[in-house]
Amino acid sequence: QVQLVESGGGLVQAGGSLRLSCAASGRTLNEYTMGWFRQAPGKEREFVAAISRFGVTLFADSVKGRFTSSRDNIQNTVYLQMNSLKPEDTAVYYCACRSSVLIGITHNDYDYWGQGTQVTVSS
Repeated sequence: QVQLVESGGGLVQAGGSLRLSCAASGRTLNEYTMGWFRQAPGKEREFVAAISRFGVTLFADSVKGRFTSSRDNIQNTVYLQMNSLKPEDTAVYYCACRSSVLIGITHNDYDYWGQGTQVTVSS
């Protein structure tokens, strides 16, 4: 069993930056592929980014070039650095993990989820 806790969300102006953290307990994160998803009001949860246990990353087209992801296996934490934020990035952001070495891009690919952290980008 893995427990994930996101932090770092908040209110930021368009063009600003935020760094989300996803801290894990219960198991070591280096056993898992990590994913980031977001869900805006009235919309389905959508894939944002993923990072494999080997550090390979994948990003949704909507955030490519603006977001990066990294992992600190010693701290058992994964990060999502979000730059050049836009109002359309406003959503609840979730981290998730899966035991497969392969990156997944649908929410069904992931086994454990955090509770989410709100990101609001004002125009």
